[in-house]
Amino acid sequence: MATAATATAENDKPAAGDPPVLEARGIVKRFGHVEALRGADFTVGKGEVVALIGDNGAGKSTLIKTLSGVHAPDEGEIRVGGRPVHFATPVDARRAGVETVYQDLAVADDLSVAANLYLGREILRSGPLGRLGLLDKRAMRQGAAAALAELGVRIPRVTTPIAMLSGGQRQCVAVARAIIWATNVVILDEPTAALGVVQTGRVLDVVRRARDAGMSVVLVSHNMPQVLEIADRVEVLRLGRRAARLRADEVTTDDLVAAMTGSSGAERD
Repeated sequence: MATAATATAENDKPAAGDPPVLEARGIVKRFGHVEALRGADFTVGKGEVVALIGDNGAGKSTLIKTLSGVHAPDEGEIRVGGRPVHFATPVDARRAGVETVYQDLAVADDLSVAANLYLGREILRSGPLGRLGLLDKRAMRQGAAAALAELGVRIPRVTTPIAMLSGGQRQCVAVARAIIWATNVVILDEPTAALGVVQTGRVLDVVRRARDAGMSVVLVSHNMPQVLEIADRVEVLRLGRRAARLRADEVTTDDLVAAMTGSSGAERD
């Protein structure tokens, strides 16, 4: 069995001619005198779930906010499909096919499930009514129902207000919205942190379905058993840098903790 000390990046590189779907190279991000990222690297390939882990203060939140357009890097490069990109805003990241779900979900409680799925991407009615800004609510209801069914998300009705759903259902809707609109990568920041066992299982099922359909998923988590259950690979951040890249099926939770704390001796791979 590989350990954090023996794992190398060579085994996890994308095949020749197949660039990573999303890649960070040497990202540096400073906030005043604090250097949150110190040359961080990160890679996710097509159709894989990559867990991003690290101790508090390792730079995980800063890295995903940089990858999703919230922060602009001070140094380094972000690539999508092998091509350098510049995300000035989260809208730029979404246009590049990178969708992010943060812990606060950013769902509108008073709107229906269907309205939340199409929030900011509403379908207008055809003809003069559409030019007047009237929405095609029927088309959005039908599209939402089909998309949720494909992802295995179970809710009472797509017309149900978000406020009436359970925590797990709300999280599933938020994750599903990101998956539906992403064309490259979905980044999930602690998607099951506040959920029970059953609700967690349903969210992870949605992630598996997305991966099986060819979507790339980045999972930020502190739950090591969950990481090993759902992830194909694990990238470890420590002190603002990538400390290790590991195959989830070749390591244990002890290996992950060792890589996070530096006790394995593997500063970089």
